[in-house]
Amino acid sequence: MELKNKNGYKIEAVIFDMDGLLIDSEPLWREAIQRVFKRLNVSIEKENLIETMGLRVDEVVEYWTAKYSVQGVIKEKTVSDIVEEVINLIKTEGIILDGVHKIIELFISQNIPIAIASSSSMDIINAALEKISIKGKMKIIHSAEHEPFGKPHPGVYITTAEELGFLPEQCLAFEDSINGIISAKAAKMRCVAVPDKKIINDKRLGISDLIIDSLNDFTLEHLKKLEVIN
Repeated sequence: MELKNKNGYKIEAVIFDMDGLLIDSEPLWREAIQRVFKRLNVSIEKENLIETMGLRVDEVVEYWTAKYSVQGVIKEKTVSDIVEEVINLIKTEGIILDGVHKIIELFISQNIPIAIASSSSMDIINAALEKISIKGKMKIIHSAEHEPFGKPHPGVYITTAEELGFLPEQCLAFEDSINGIISAKAAKMRCVAVPDKKIINDKRLGISDLIIDSLNDFTLEHLKKLEVIN
């Protein structure tokens, strides 16, 4: 897809989402949510779980308990149970997605700081980054659990940019979900979408600045066109 017009700012840092972008954890999230809600006598079809893709786990619990009018749910325990399930699944079944190490080394070679801005809790982020073996390469790791609102609110991206020491307009985000793309664009960042196949025909992908099939597809030429380097 052709790159859109530049916004006048040179990009100084790169911020990655995590779930579904760096590690194939979206199926694990769906499995964990289904397992926990089944204990609450609620059956959620896997194809429907795309509705909460990219949301913070407490917001996921709120969404499905409201949709199914589940009574007597202790939100904190349900959140904790889902997080525990996800961590266990990441450790045993987590798969690193194509191009992760390649793209990280590309940015490191250009002396561009990289960060994580994820809707997941820090416990899940740490488990995933340890699985991928890239934690030490991140300058900043920030979770939306520390924000008043999760994605699609831009807060997690704005805070990550601040902690990196740059304006949001100076950052390039990589995202796989619609909620994540909206979050990054609302923060006034340029955004590369690496969409889940389930949303490949979603017209909202059009707000991103570049759409690629895999992190493997991102090259030095894209970097130049996005004004990351001269």
